[in-house]
Amino acid sequence: MNTTVTYFPTLEKIREAASKLDGVVQKTPLSKSQRYSKELACSVYFKREDLQRVRSYKIRGAYNKIASLVPQETEKGIVCASAGNHAQGVALSCRLLEIHGVIYMPATTPQQKIEQVRMFGEDFVEVRLMGDTFDDSFELAQEASYQSGKTFVHPFDDEKIIEGQATVGLEILEQCTHPIDYVIVPIGGGGLAAGLGSIFKHLSPHTKIIGVEPEGAPAMKASIEQGYVVTLPHIEKFVDGAAVKRVGNRTFAICNELLDRVMTVPEGSVCQAILDLYNKDAIVVEPAGALSIAALGMMADELYGKNVVCVVSGSNNDITRTAEIKERALLHSNLKHYFIVNFPQRAGALRQFLEEVLGPNDDITHFEYTKKTNRENGSAVVGLELQSPNDLAPLIEKMKHYHFYGDYLNDKPELFQFLV
Repeated sequence: MNTTVTYFPTLEKIREAASKLDGVVQKTPLSKSQRYSKELACSVYFKREDLQRVRSYKIRGAYNKIASLVPQETEKGIVCASAGNHAQGVALSCRLLEIHGVIYMPATTPQQKIEQVRMFGEDFVEVRLMGDTFDDSFELAQEASYQSGKTFVHPFDDEKIIEGQATVGLEILEQCTHPIDYVIVPIGGGGLAAGLGSIFKHLSPHTKIIGVEPEGAPAMKASIEQGYVVTLPHIEKFVDGAAVKRVGNRTFAICNELLDRVMTVPEGSVCQAILDLYNKDAIVVEPAGALSIAALGMMADELYGKNVVCVVSGSNNDITRTAEIKERALLHSNLKHYFIVNFPQRAGALRQFLEEVLGPNDDITHFEYTKKTNRENGSAVVGLELQSPNDLAPLIEKMKHYHFYGDYLNDKPELFQFLV
């Protein structure tokens, strides 16, 4: 089944959006990453949309959409659904344009994000915490729009939203003084990728546009492979700014025609990129903001000697997630492992495990054990951090040799979910 493209953002409309956004959004830096450029033997530039007022590019599309409403629409107000970045962009737009907005957010949304939305929107925004997931809130917001006559501001599948996001690409081309070989752009619903792909089609058609999705939510990749928009039955929600079950009809049609390819990156690789950016570059990004950078290592061979731009799409990261981010990065690198360890219920068993089984650089990071009466062995759940992935096989061999080995939990998702 083929999808016919019925809408493309024109250069005129994108420049019109840029004019509306002048003085509202920041022209974010296009800065060269010396570290990644050296590591990959190419020129890597970061388009720093994490430095926007709402710490993501979402203000561009939201403001362009709301500023385009006619007086009858502005009088009634707007409604939207979001779990984070879109809500902040809408909230700030409502305050700047003095338009009332109702924002539906899942009841599970972290308090920090709710407070940010209220801070940006002030008295012009009402936040309604309803539904357990974004999909629940989205349906409630659409129903409220239908019942009240308020304009629904879609997070991605809207012409004005796409044209607003396209201004990211317009700025990149204005800021870069040499030809761009690759632009790597994150994909959630596809608004940014569709807009950016369109502007490059007009002004730099030789540039290859690479879309990146989290491995656990490949909605655009699956749709392009099938030739029509598909709805994923389940998704991994860790990369919350880019994890959607279904992309937009408009965004799919544009991306299907303009993107050179869509690739996926493992969530653990995203976590490692977040940690590296923080520890080595003093850049704070959210999981979706690190998607394009996480893709660099997977493309190393083809990027040699090229000029590459990565869109760093957001920095709304909650510090309480740091432990999980580190854990996922270690698991992805095969440095963190969980076991069921059978300890003989005798004095000295734990000491033997520490001295004769563990290596000198192995670190116990998790230990759960309850002594049972009238049993020869007691089982413990043990988490170990290793110095090298090569240390795993010898460790398991020693566990089995000394009769401590019970089971390996990393490859048992039904049990592993209780640990990570």
